[in-house]
Amino acid sequence: MVMRTHDGSVGDVDYGTIGAAYAAWRRPDERIAHVIAQALGGARTVLNVGAGTGSYETAAHTITAVEPSLAMRAQRPAELATAVDAVAEDLPFPDGHFDASMTLFSVHQWSDATAGLREMRRVTRGPVVVLTCDPARVRDFWLYEYAPDVLDTEARRYPPLGQLTAALGGTTTIQSVPIPLDCTDGFNEAYYGRPELLLNPAARQACSAWSFIDDHARQAFDTSLRRALGSGTWDEAFGHLRNRPTYNGSLVLLRATP
Repeated sequence: MVMRTHDGSVGDVDYGTIGAAYAAWRRPDERIAHVIAQALGGARTVLNVGAGTGSYETAAHTITAVEPSLAMRAQRPAELATAVDAVAEDLPFPDGHFDASMTLFSVHQWSDATAGLREMRRVTRGPVVVLTCDPARVRDFWLYEYAPDVLDTEARRYPPLGQLTAALGGTTTIQSVPIPLDCTDGFNEAYYGRPELLLNPAARQACSAWSFIDDHARQAFDTSLRRALGSGTWDEAFGHLRNRPTYNGSLVLLRATP
């Protein structure tokens, strides 16, 4: 049985506590959306598991959204379909019900990623698309010098890619997803060339890994990054990123077909 919080969230984060401003900071980026759309191809009916506030849902598909968190469901725009209150590990749909399915920045939140992906495979006739981060590459980001506990948390929470491909079965391709310099979807690596934005507590709160460190650690990060920016130390080491159009970090897209 999957354990859920009072908000309905599953896994190790309660979005009823941290998710109030999520929609303002985690806005879909059109270039990442294009990668997802290509992976879904010509699918008509699409299941979105861990759908959150509905990022990357478009009128090009008939979307069925599944989202366990009440706080996330409440932030979905009125024009989107009402999300089904369910969990990935126990999807309330018959076998082969959807042309395609997707889960975006969500699989690391599930209590059992393997069971959830097997459920997605069960209810999907065509491709299953997973946007996630490769835990083997998470610590390669400059943020590790200033907030190692945050990226250690991310590396621990994201399932290894081998586990995901094994759960999906069939034939799986993995592609690196370039992150644009002005990315509108505010996950940590989206700020690779805009470090000042991570000084905003609201921006950090929209990345769930920050909820695993305490106020003292957050303040230490804020102080050390401000000092490095003020002294020019950050720019000496990483300033070249300010003008890099895209960044190939840990963000990857898996596409599995039967």
